[in-house]
Amino acid sequence: MSMMQSIGVASDRVMAALISGLEIEFGRGAGEALAHRFLEAEEVEFHWDARVQECWIGTYESADDEDFELDRVKIFGRLDGKWFVAVMIVDGDGNAHGMMEKRIFRRQQEARTAFAQA
Repeated sequence: MSMMQSIGVASDRVMAALISGLEIEFGRGAGEALAHRFLEAEEVEFHWDARVQECWIGTYESADDEDFELDRVKIFGRLDGKWFVAVMIVDGDGNAHGMMEKRIFRRQQEARTAFAQA
């Protein structure tokens, strides 16, 4: 038996679990503030993992002489109850190395439209 769950519900559950765990460790009331700080510190990884859709948009030309190639990938997803579209810097193994831009949306359709037009 398999269970299907929308990405929005799953994202909200992950955030609730993070807050709950932090409240157990650091006390009631501290969990939400710490969760948001944690999200800020690991912003690239959380957004990359929360993507629902992705699209390769080109090679990333770095000013540094790097020994490996990086790509620009636009993504669409939901994190912390908000829809987003972002452009990520990703290596050939699918690991995110940075985020070039991010836009936040209240509605899924607005984010989907922005993703299609980016």
